[in-house]
Amino acid sequence: MERRNFIKNISLGAAAAIISGEVVSGERNNLKNIAMDNLQTLEFPSLPYAYDGLEPYMDAKTVEIHYDRHHRNYFNNYVNAIKGTAYENMPVEKVFAEVSKAGNAVRNNGGGFYNHVLFWNNLGKGSTKPSAELSAAINKAFGSFDKMKEGLGTASKTHFGSGWGWLYLTPDKNLAIGSTPNQDNPLMDISSIKGIPLLTIDVWEHAYYLKYQNKRADFVDNIWNIINWDEVSRRYQQAMK
Repeated sequence: MERRNFIKNISLGAAAAIISGEVVSGERNNLKNIAMDNLQTLEFPSLPYAYDGLEPYMDAKTVEIHYDRHHRNYFNNYVNAIKGTAYENMPVEKVFAEVSKAGNAVRNNGGGFYNHVLFWNNLGKGSTKPSAELSAAINKAFGSFDKMKEGLGTASKTHFGSGWGWLYLTPDKNLAIGSTPNQDNPLMDISSIKGIPLLTIDVWEHAYYLKYQNKRADFVDNIWNIINWDEVSRRYQQAMK
């Protein structure tokens, strides 16, 4: 299947991915038609790999349904939810910063759109590893890379119901781990954890059920085989500026 381009090099300096519209060159992907100040002209982003590009850890049918139905619906619904409102021309991080005032349609669909952009970009095939800077920060915060994996894995496996596990950078520039329900994320003013998202694991059942059925733990354990640490490291570098 033909390789697809995707949003990759998205500035995290202000808050997180897909926020600023700044184009940064990169070998793997290019920022595609981003205009977060006017979502009505924004194209739905493509995947950075074929539907079967994450096999055997994530099956092609799950990727297709997850991306082309669930993610696309969040995108379309978010565009409709902000149309004609004060949020239509507002950068996403500013919407999230006051999402408690924006209503559930903006909160849920904006979060669903944004969270999935991060999620797909988290993933890829190859033997990448965290940068030296990110590795040092992980060791400082958690003691070791394995301890970080254990902590984020536990947060994702034990989260009750649908939601997301997060590795994020706190406002005081420290790494932390947590989870959020539904389509919330650490940028939202209603979130119990706050900071810049670096790595996320989707633990909605539609992310894994066709292959793993109810075995969320197996899905979480296997996802470490396809984490794109080049991208996570880039986000960390941008977030630290």
